[in-house]
Amino acid sequence: MEHSYEIAEARVRAIGGTSAEHLGSFVKWLGGQQYSAGYAWIVARHALAFGRWCKERGIDLETLTDAEIKCYQRSRARRRSRRPETRRQERNALTLLLLYLRELGICAAAALCLTDINRVITDFAHHLQRNQGLAVASVDTYTRLARQFLDWRFGQADVCLQNLRPSDSIAFIRQESKRMAPPAVKGVAKGLRSFLRFCELRGEVSAGLAASVPSVATWTTTPPIPKAIAAEHAQRAIDSCNRLTAVGLRDRAVLLLLARLGLRACEIIRLTLDDIDWDQAQLRIHGKGGREGLLPLPADVGTAIAAYLQHGRPTCEDRHLFLRSMAPIRGLLDGSDGVGSIVRYALERAKVDAPHRGSHQFRHALAAQMLRHGASLTEIGQVLRHRSPQTTSIYAKVDLEALRTVAMAWPGSAR
Repeated sequence: MEHSYEIAEARVRAIGGTSAEHLGSFVKWLGGQQYSAGYAWIVARHALAFGRWCKERGIDLETLTDAEIKCYQRSRARRRSRRPETRRQERNALTLLLLYLRELGICAAAALCLTDINRVITDFAHHLQRNQGLAVASVDTYTRLARQFLDWRFGQADVCLQNLRPSDSIAFIRQESKRMAPPAVKGVAKGLRSFLRFCELRGEVSAGLAASVPSVATWTTTPPIPKAIAAEHAQRAIDSCNRLTAVGLRDRAVLLLLARLGLRACEIIRLTLDDIDWDQAQLRIHGKGGREGLLPLPADVGTAIAAYLQHGRPTCEDRHLFLRSMAPIRGLLDGSDGVGSIVRYALERAKVDAPHRGSHQFRHALAAQMLRHGASLTEIGQVLRHRSPQTTSIYAKVDLEALRTVAMAWPGSAR
């Protein structure tokens, strides 16, 4: 692989001449990101063409911005003979080039477009992260809802939060209820209350405005029964992973963490190499809301992780335990569906018709299994790291055999 990159780098310098000043190191950088030598050569060719275009127009790398890249792409788009695939490759190549140059500090970072709405949303995101301790996915959801509300209320006009009235939040919730199911509208109302409480905290809206957000009627007589994957189906999904491939080793370790410890998808994504204490057989978990905890590391889970580290994990500076299998090699993004994708592909390989395709069904299955083996709800809540006993109480209705012993007889059944 290193020899292939040396050849690609030499070809770049031979063709580019003086315009290939930074492209040699750019090719090496692509190699460090685990891109193939062939793809690096394609990217370098597009970068060379862009460098010549900049040189003809007297554009220095120090002043290079996204605007110049868009101008270049528009000039190239006039050539009707170019295939869509070529245009897509060119766009990806220039994105990688600009990212590399910014990492080196050769050209300035992307300028932020700070409109009034953007300033408010940026401050709201910082508040959610620093003061509320919300996860990245929750912050993204709340800020997206806040942006939708401000866009709906103010449009292109200046944002004046003091002009917000209770009727605005009521009208917004009514509008969203026309296109969303009640559970989704309930999430919108929750996000809007959070944003208005933030505005109250800063003194930009009248006190009590958050209380004007209407409640959404989604009550049910009883909470829904958790849908857990069957034990034999979970084992078939685990056994479907090919231990002879790097992806198979990674996926098997992830599935065992789901099945044996009941970890959330976000907790698996956040695991780093430093979170494993091999001597004490413990695993440090970074849970919701910034909370941390220690869990025992079962022998089969530890063996699967060790196999992945020894024979499957790519060489990378990223300290995340589980990495992407395709370039750019890095940890799975927090808030992404990387773990969910691993579960779905495993269920498809095992030909399992599970109640759900997500990863949370393994968590429900662990709780149901512990309950059948005599564990108390308090113990289950400790393993699953629930903050409230009410969250764990939904598993009381899963153990049907135990419920039969306390069920009252149907009137007249004794006859």
